[in-house]
Amino acid sequence: MDWDKLRIFHAVADAGSLTHAGDVLHLSQSAVSRQVRALEESLNTTLFHRHARGLILTEQGELLFDATTAMNKRLDAASARIRDSEEEVFGELRVTTTIGFGTLWLAPRLAKLYEQYPDLNIDLMLEEKVLDLPMREADVAIRMKEPSQADLIRKRLMSVRMRLYASQSYLETHGKPETLKDLTEHRLICQNVTSEQVGAGASFVTSLLANDITKMLYVNNYFGVLQAVSHDLGIGVLPDYLMQDFPDLVRVGPEIESAEVPVYLAFPEELRQSKRIAAFRDFVQEEIILHRKQLREKDIS
Repeated sequence: MDWDKLRIFHAVADAGSLTHAGDVLHLSQSAVSRQVRALEESLNTTLFHRHARGLILTEQGELLFDATTAMNKRLDAASARIRDSEEEVFGELRVTTTIGFGTLWLAPRLAKLYEQYPDLNIDLMLEEKVLDLPMREADVAIRMKEPSQADLIRKRLMSVRMRLYASQSYLETHGKPETLKDLTEHRLICQNVTSEQVGAGASFVTSLLANDITKMLYVNNYFGVLQAVSHDLGIGVLPDYLMQDFPDLVRVGPEIESAEVPVYLAFPEELRQSKRIAAFRDFVQEEIILHRKQLREKDIS
């Protein structure tokens, strides 16, 4: 098959339109159409169903699109390795992590990374879904559990526990619960146990709910939980890494916490020599060391 025709087919399948694909490829609609028809003739099959609203892939088209998608990801990986052969750290780095960790811990610290590497561009993809690193859905991940794939390089960064926190003003108004039984007098703010989250967090919330708590506010990410707690709506289940950056939070029930959640940094084996990943890895490790040091100093004082 002709590589150029495959490239044009992929653009059309991705856009669902000859016109939109032509805009991306800087080709006329007629030129794009000719290349697609030529590819169909060479394969002796129909790749698209054509209708007034655009193009839909046939079963054969779906098979070819899967192949060209995999090819593009492999080419992206090769391109990244070539760029990383340079001495300077530059270009795009796609980082994936959870919404909570990404918004509340990582993003506020990225200014330091940009100061050191002004030509590095971070594409921060925040979602609870675990993206496929070997298939290049992202370059590097920070995950709340150890990755199971064998072809990943992984490093344990830190441990996290879910704990109970409230604002000082809320506790002054409503009182501070001393036991789990006392929580029944308060509104609990947390993620629903059915929402996508780390298992230790869901188990912790389940154990809290066993105490007949009736007043609830469910939020599907920790950023929302933090906002609700900060605005005096109740007592929230939040990760302990927030304590450094949000000193106004007051921990409730020092003995009440989840099981330990390990935090890992992972990236594909093929990017072992990537200078962009090395720069990001070193930055995160240095920030975690600083984070731990500041927490120790706070405990001492």
